[in-house]
Amino acid sequence: MHIEKYISDLLYRYQCVTVPGLGSFLARHQSAKVYHTTNVFYPPTKVISFNGQLSDDDGLLTKHVAQVNQIAYEEASARIKKEVQSWVSKMENGETIAMDQIGEIWYSNENKILFQPSDHVNYLTSSFGLSSFVSPAVSRETLKAEVEKLEEKTPVAFTPERRTNIPSLLKYAAVFMLALSAGTVGYKLVEQDYNRRMEFAQQEAQQEVEKTIQQATFFDTSPIELPAVTLELHKAPLKYHIVAGAFRIEANAQKRIDELTDRGFDAHLLGVNKYGLHQVAYSSFADVDEALSYLRKIKREESQDAWLLVD
Repeated sequence: MHIEKYISDLLYRYQCVTVPGLGSFLARHQSAKVYHTTNVFYPPTKVISFNGQLSDDDGLLTKHVAQVNQIAYEEASARIKKEVQSWVSKMENGETIAMDQIGEIWYSNENKILFQPSDHVNYLTSSFGLSSFVSPAVSRETLKAEVEKLEEKTPVAFTPERRTNIPSLLKYAAVFMLALSAGTVGYKLVEQDYNRRMEFAQQEAQQEVEKTIQQATFFDTSPIELPAVTLELHKAPLKYHIVAGAFRIEANAQKRIDELTDRGFDAHLLGVNKYGLHQVAYSSFADVDEALSYLRKIKREESQDAWLLVD
């Protein structure tokens, strides 16, 4: 079974896809960028990396394989385990595992898994249809230099002009300046009168406001009762559940809930799955990172059989 197809499908929707017994593929958002040396523009994308330390089964990949192939969860887990064992065996023999649309993984000399992501797929759905392109640089300085060279070579011709009657022009200029000065002085006088009127009106308005405030303060001493306001807070849905077990009989599930509650867990019943089993959760979360952190703690301190259920 080629599980890389299922890993690729989940990378479009999730930031972390864990392959039990192997490691986790992490998707990190990267903004659009441009390389000035090649003038290539790249759209926003998801950068895929690999972490071999996050190898505990969180249930995400197993549940997806089970739903797509319409098989039991245990059978899907067994198929994934078989495929991972085949990969590990090949890498121990020095082979490189090519994962379609994801990248390549292999063992280093220190027996650590190395990963080379593929650059053929953009897992960021908001960038669907966008591709890289090359835009030639604009040579502004080159055009400016060419214009300066043309100006140096172009001859400048002077055309003689006839002399005009300078005294007449000076007379008209003096009349124009006198009229302009008179208009300016008149405009300033009108503006000063307008400012005085506005200042007087503002003083009267301020006196009326102060008078009203004094009257309201003197005659109305009773407190003002404001109507009650009810705010509705919408919490994020709890869709990540740390499953403690599944029971055929509901009474056994309730007994398990009471036991966990007495020990301080926020245990509750998740309902009946498609196999007719009553699922019990240690706790539920709205954030996937908090759920994964809690799952690792439960596996370390309580039970290795705990797993993550995503609604």
